[in-house]
Amino acid sequence: MTRYHAGVSLIQIITPHVDATGSGNATTARRWATRLRELRHRVRIATRYDGAPCDVLVALHARKSAGSIRRFHRTFPRHPLIVALTGTDVYRDLAHSSRAEASVEAASRLVVLQRLALRELAPRHRRKAVIEQSAPSLSPRERALRQRAHAATGNARSAGAFTVAVLANLRHVKDPLRAAMAARRLPGTSRIHIVHAGDALTAAYARRARCASQTNARYAWAGPLTAAGARRLLLSSQALILSSRLEGGANVVSEAIVCGVPVLASRIPGSVGLLGERYPGYFPVGDTRRLTALLERLEAEPQFANRLRRHVRGLAARFTPTRERAAWRRLLRGLGT
Repeated sequence: MTRYHAGVSLIQIITPHVDATGSGNATTARRWATRLRELRHRVRIATRYDGAPCDVLVALHARKSAGSIRRFHRTFPRHPLIVALTGTDVYRDLAHSSRAEASVEAASRLVVLQRLALRELAPRHRRKAVIEQSAPSLSPRERALRQRAHAATGNARSAGAFTVAVLANLRHVKDPLRAAMAARRLPGTSRIHIVHAGDALTAAYARRARCASQTNARYAWAGPLTAAGARRLLLSSQALILSSRLEGGANVVSEAIVCGVPVLASRIPGSVGLLGERYPGYFPVGDTRRLTALLERLEAEPQFANRLRRHVRGLAARFTPTRERAAWRRLLRGLGT
């Protein structure tokens, strides 16, 4: 393999989605491009590799980007190739897809987004890098918005809504309507209101979300939001629900951590790897009753809400852009050694 030089290089990032609203891959690609440009590299983002020369290829998704990975590796077999493994790669495709496995074998380095993902890799691959995600720090205006939302948490005497956000596209792997189902079970005295931002990837999910909005006073589907709009919703919420069946390491969890927003998450490795084994805000995948119980505790017990908040704040230093940039610097410097 050609030794990577730490000077200015041309790095191409391949991602299955570039501009898709709410796509985790697109969000990750744009954020990594920013980090790499901060390291003085030139960066291009595309959905497939076109054969043009570049010094390093970074491909998100071992299975979906397998064609680009194979072409680059055949064209420039001695050039560094970094493959970033998504949740569906780690927790589904590597065990069943020869294309995903071939991508892993071709890679000079692998990137996973949280440490528990390493357990799913063959021993010979576990020396590869881990780069946890980052999120922008709060601006003064965002900090004020967050403080107002915090003031409503646990204030049982307040007449205002207790907003809980869901930031996820509507597709099967996200179990996207679990929060709506949990909201129906809340007592009549609850102030909780679920606001769900995300694109419906099928007509059936769009119909179900519209129906839930029309028949459930505690749930509103807002449709897709811009990144700025989604961040404002997160900052103004008392909590975030992540009900996914699997994740590689969700961007939105990193954002919630940096924003100090408690997360109620399905207990899956992709979330445990970010939030920690002892985090008290988990519920079993698909368990509406347990999610409802967590929502009731969050609203009624200020001590529980504060415990969740302290936990996520204690993790925030792991998800800074500075730390992520340093991880990329170490990874690139290690290529070819």
